[in-house]
Amino acid sequence: MVKNRLSDLLIAYKAIEFGDFTLASGAKSPYYIDVKTAVTNPDLLSAIADAVAGSEEFDIIAGVAVGGVSLAVATSLAAKKPYAIIRSTEKGHGKKDMIIGKVAGKRVLLIEDVTTSGGSALYGIDALRAAGATVEKVVTVVDREQGAAAMLAGHNIRLVPMVKVSDLLKE
Repeated sequence: MVKNRLSDLLIAYKAIEFGDFTLASGAKSPYYIDVKTAVTNPDLLSAIADAVAGSEEFDIIAGVAVGGVSLAVATSLAAKKPYAIIRSTEKGHGKKDMIIGKVAGKRVLLIEDVTTSGGSALYGIDALRAAGATVEKVVTVVDREQGAAAMLAGHNIRLVPMVKVSDLLKE
């Protein structure tokens, strides 16, 4: 099973750490999910990319900087399809584009490293839709199960978690 293998790899590469943490959403947590660091290992990164490339339909894969970029690039290579990067902030020089890549008129799959409230995913979805893309689904490596799925559903987006935090905490 892909989910079990990913859970095992996430644990092996120490993607979950226990302590006192403040999340990007501002919430406090007794654990931190660090997919960004864990995917610096090619075994985990390619397992994620291969799973997404083999199971999801899309024209372009996109990731929000920083956490989604390596995932989008790896999935692009595995699927042999283009990728796009959504900047975390608008740049103040050059073309000032929020998105690197051509997404207008395309079915874009957004990939996230971790979802908590869904705020980062919604930011990416809004940017993609404003650029003319069709976005209906977000794949997240780990869903913290703290409201992202419900919030995104309210925006007609389906959240597809590869692993849920409850799966990791059982290990």
